[in-house]
Amino acid sequence: MKKITLIISLVFCCFNLFAQNSFPKSAKEDKEKIMSEAYWNIWNPKVQAKIDKDIEQNRKANAIVCLQDIAAGSEVKIEQISHDFVFGAHIFNYNQLGTPACNQKYKDVFGTLFNRATVAFYWKTLEMQPNRPRFREEYWDTEEYWNRQTDPKLQPHWRRPSPDQIIDFCLSKGVPVHGHPLIWGNRKWHNPNWIIGQMMTPEEKKEMDKLIVEYGNLDNYLDSEKYTDEYKNMTVAQLETKFPNLTKKLKELFEKRIVEIAKYYGDRVSSWDVVNESAQDFAKGVMVPGSGLCKSNYGVMPGDYTFEAFKTANQVFSDNVLLNINDYWTGPEYPEQVKDLMERGAKINIAGSQMHLFNPQQCLDIAAGKEIQTPNQIWTIMNRISETGLPIHLSEITITSPGNDDRGQKIQAVIAQNLYRLWFSVKNMMGITWWNVVDDCGAPGEPSVSGLFTRNMDPKQSFYALDNLINHEWKTNTIVKVGKNGDIKFRGFRGRYHITYMDKSGKEQVVEYHLK
Repeated sequence: MKKITLIISLVFCCFNLFAQNSFPKSAKEDKEKIMSEAYWNIWNPKVQAKIDKDIEQNRKANAIVCLQDIAAGSEVKIEQISHDFVFGAHIFNYNQLGTPACNQKYKDVFGTLFNRATVAFYWKTLEMQPNRPRFREEYWDTEEYWNRQTDPKLQPHWRRPSPDQIIDFCLSKGVPVHGHPLIWGNRKWHNPNWIIGQMMTPEEKKEMDKLIVEYGNLDNYLDSEKYTDEYKNMTVAQLETKFPNLTKKLKELFEKRIVEIAKYYGDRVSSWDVVNESAQDFAKGVMVPGSGLCKSNYGVMPGDYTFEAFKTANQVFSDNVLLNINDYWTGPEYPEQVKDLMERGAKINIAGSQMHLFNPQQCLDIAAGKEIQTPNQIWTIMNRISETGLPIHLSEITITSPGNDDRGQKIQAVIAQNLYRLWFSVKNMMGITWWNVVDDCGAPGEPSVSGLFTRNMDPKQSFYALDNLINHEWKTNTIVKVGKNGDIKFRGFRGRYHITYMDKSGKEQVVEYHLK
């Protein structure tokens, strides 16, 4: 009986190992023709060799460490314990997955696979009522509450848990926190519906109602207001004259939000997306320095709101906190905007860029060899953003598994493997953040099959792809011998290491070393 049990266990382990590594990493391995010949021609050996060379050059450094009380020629164990490079994910589904087992598996990937967590600070759900921000955990944020919900997506704070509990959790595991976002013009996801009512006098509200056909919000799924031709033909100066209270109050309110959050969290949140998705307004020339209002693509916003947001953030956050700008726009206007802001005195630490393949058909098209997110396209975009001179955070990543069947999951894994390798190789890249970790846990309109895990928290092929890269291929673990002077030399990925050796008395010594 013991022999039978052992055989079954071995078979299961072998099957599990095969399942974890069954997606192809090259045309030669692709016996099932998961990807087309055209795809592999795009991601050819020459491209892969360049990626390998760039990873070696851009992500590694040489180490020289002098050890005390060690005999020449002794062996020393080098073990990497963390990355400097950010491998992140949003943590919007904290305690919301319906069972303790699923919630625990979700929490376990932070600190093991992901070394940073993006925490939701969307204004609409953080401050549902004026002057009552949901920083602290309430009953409807608890695991017990969410486990009782038959359809959690119907709850207004689905994917919007209170920040305090998550920040405490992350910091307890040594996982830094990234806040997303402080300012964003989007009416559907970010700006509270109460702003218009609170910021205008009754007379101004009557006048604004004449200019707006329909207000944007989550109920009607509009990112922005629908305006009349009269509004479209008005100048900013005319709007400011017509709505003086709105002009004044909007500026004060946006400043108040940044100041309030900065004072409350200090440097417990190590980085922020200060302004999200404003490049389109810059491209249209509607953010005018010195103006009181902005005729934003989203609707009425404070004048020159991106610069003003960074100006306020620069004043209230400590120098330890990194301040990012973030956008989906990858045209030349985005780096032009960033450079313009910095030339005017805004301190920006990191340029964020997004990459969403929301439509599963896009991943099928990629597998078929269509030119979507090709190496040349990505290099062009990254070189363009690198013109800012800033580190780049690939801040939101979506890659789907079309159909979520065996082939679909393998397509997702292959695409993720190659894209992560290329992104990791880019000189200015400082981090990559996967967006929806779990299937069927995205926002309305986002794909239900873009997770690294199924809805029941079973790992998909894409999870194994990333885990192998992050925790195996891109970690330096080796044995070296001590030189005559007691020093050791090695080349490794930047991050923290444990260096273990026996001193001359035979006692084990462990030294922590940071390779920068």
